Amino acid sequence: MTAFLTKPPADSAHWTSLFRTRLDDAALRDIERETGDHILNPDLGPYAKWDGPPRDAAVLIGIVERSDGPNVVLTQRTGHLKSHAGQVALPGGKIDPTDNGPAEAALREADEEIGLAPERVELIGNLAPYLTGSGYRVIPVVGTIQDGAAFRPNPGEVESVFEVPLGFLMDPANHQKLSREWQGKRRYFYAMPFGERYIWGVTAGIIRSLYETVYR
Repeated sequence: MTAFLTKPPADSAHWTSLFRTRLDDAALRDIERETGDHILNPDLGPYAKWDGPPRDAAVLIGIVERSDGPNVVLTQRTGHLKSHAGQVALPGGKIDPTDNGPAEAALREADEEIGLAPERVELIGNLAPYLTGSGYRVIPVVGTIQDGAAFRPNPGEVESVFEVPLGFLMDPANHQKLSREWQGKRRYFYAMPFGERYIWGVTAGIIRSLYETVYR
């Protein structure tokens, strides 16, 4: 693991095989397990801002192989959105009734948000559901993106598309545990600053879940 974190492998078959094996193992072992904001904040409850059942959503952890190693594709949301404006996010959104499960929803949303054609993605597996304080139950879908796939940000939702080395995101030394005051209490969250990009909150929490699933 140490060699991977300090220098991502040049051979994509190495990490894709590792991820597929660990995700398959996790699905069998932790089928009822859920992660989320409440893990760091048990006194807030899993749906701190929502009354009633959670809304189902899915995001794509898309990994593309580059000459210097694998990268994760992320987005910077536009500043005019009603929620999470200007924040770093994984492509994704609510699961529609017409979607055939979380994988189809994640691929549809990635197509709508960044112009990533579904046929350019090879699915590897899913992480455990991630519960957010805003009332969503998010299924992170992991997949590899074919080299040469074009990204076209939807200006109505996405300001820019960028990539972060997988080795950086999978290094726990880059996982900061921070806090802010929320409703009179300290709320803890993960942050993974990368240059001018501030990765935090649910996005960082899902990336942390990927690390804990694959490397711990």
